[in-house]
Amino acid sequence: MRLAVPQVPVAEQTPLVRRLLELIAFLIELLHQLQDEIARLKGLKTRPKIRPSPLEKPQPPRRRPRSRLGEPGSPRDRRPKAERLPIHETVVLHPTGLPTGSTLKDYEDILVQGLTIEPHNVLYRRARYLTPDGRTVLAPLPPTAAVAGRHFDPTLVTYVLAQRYDQRVPQQLILEQLWDWGIDISEGEVNALLTERLEVFHQEKDELLPVGLAVSPYVQADDTGARHQGHNGYCTYVGNDWFASFTSTDTKSRLNFLEVLRGPHSDFVLNEAAFTYMAEHHVPKVVQDHLRSVAGQHGVDAAAWPALLGRLGVTAKWHVRLVTEAALLGSVLAHGCNPDLVIVSDDAGQFGVLTHAQCWVHGDRRLARLNAFNDQYQREQDGIRERLWDYYAELKAYQASPRRAKKAGLSARFDKVFTTRTSFTTINEVLDGIREEKAEFLRVLERPEVPLHNNVAEGDIREYVSIRKVSGGTRSDLGRRCRDTFVSLKKTCRKLGVPFWDYLRDRLTGADKVPRLPELIRGKAAEWRARNVVAAPA
Repeated sequence: MRLAVPQVPVAEQTPLVRRLLELIAFLIELLHQLQDEIARLKGLKTRPKIRPSPLEKPQPPRRRPRSRLGEPGSPRDRRPKAERLPIHETVVLHPTGLPTGSTLKDYEDILVQGLTIEPHNVLYRRARYLTPDGRTVLAPLPPTAAVAGRHFDPTLVTYVLAQRYDQRVPQQLILEQLWDWGIDISEGEVNALLTERLEVFHQEKDELLPVGLAVSPYVQADDTGARHQGHNGYCTYVGNDWFASFTSTDTKSRLNFLEVLRGPHSDFVLNEAAFTYMAEHHVPKVVQDHLRSVAGQHGVDAAAWPALLGRLGVTAKWHVRLVTEAALLGSVLAHGCNPDLVIVSDDAGQFGVLTHAQCWVHGDRRLARLNAFNDQYQREQDGIRERLWDYYAELKAYQASPRRAKKAGLSARFDKVFTTRTSFTTINEVLDGIREEKAEFLRVLERPEVPLHNNVAEGDIREYVSIRKVSGGTRSDLGRRCRDTFVSLKKTCRKLGVPFWDYLRDRLTGADKVPRLPELIRGKAAEWRARNVVAAPA
């Protein structure tokens, strides 16, 4: 039996009755969801989910994937293919059966693109000499002969890494494809290529986040589930248009987020930033005074920190948590993080450190997820959301052309939109919640360079979600580290315009022709500052 919200005449809908109707609507929807889940677990049919036909709305034309400027196929490169593509082989063709006396007039060129994939095994015969003084000298292998002492050349290892971490191909399929091509390799060797002796990549990945935090005006943050060794875990994303860093951990909290920002460091720092954080979060002054007495100590790591707090008498659970968060934030700033950094995220509380900016898309989702159980409710919900997006368009216009004179008007308009009262308590509560976070939603008025949404983070972390759907969870700490490393490096290469294949092969051969990614990030930041993108309100 399908339940429905009882119909109560509008004249009889007191505030309490309206609140109860909203609660009934919520509980009915929750009940339906639970019924569907029970049916699914029992192997029974659930309610059919009938979506609107896509034929009822016009479909946008399919576009060719956008290429980077200057690459083959980019909008600014309109030269013939024969001029902008490298030619590896030229074959001259002549017709047969020509009449006597025919003369060559010219050639008509047709470029055919192709790909050569075949085994290429090289036997290196290393000469060994005996010198007059009795020493034995063995000819060294060339740099491109093998990777880290293995019997596989850089091209094959690059292919294996690219298939797994770029194209998301499962390990077993990579193995079967190599067998089809005649490569003599075992399952264990493929696994070793994907996880072992890759420290050069791990080191570069570990440098991305500290450099990004140091040179960026803002970063965006998000997290998603990441199972590890059969247990639920989390992956935290931090990045922007210049870099992406993924870090998998067992927990999700503000402490965890600050540890992620701290990166490779392990110290706890009690500096002025730490004490400012304590004051903002109402840590008792007596606790702060105890901590100030040891503020100059160095080398306080994870093992020494609990002992230090115990010696100072800081034992209350919430005191320990807050002062630990403060000391972690102090460490983040002490190791070069931009003190004016803005963190853009959804309304998850763990990201509310430093200067925080709220995502407007997630603000709208608070309204969109409400259950409209009658026409009046739906009209008011739609009206509020329409006003929200109209106001969002005004903020985008301000962001494109900041004017100091517009700030006061936009601030007053925010109050007007989000003090609107409706007939339904739930909408009013959501509006009140948005209004309480006014400073975070209007961060763009002071910092026009800060985005109004968290779409970059949402898009980047989708890469991790796709990998998780293909491969499930990780089984070893090394496997988890490799996944974080190569997803971070791949997304960063894409943002910086570096072909991931070229990057992998360059690092495996040690050619060093591809610049280090942290230096490219610094270069992007320098270009950004040179263009004076941060537009102070005129």
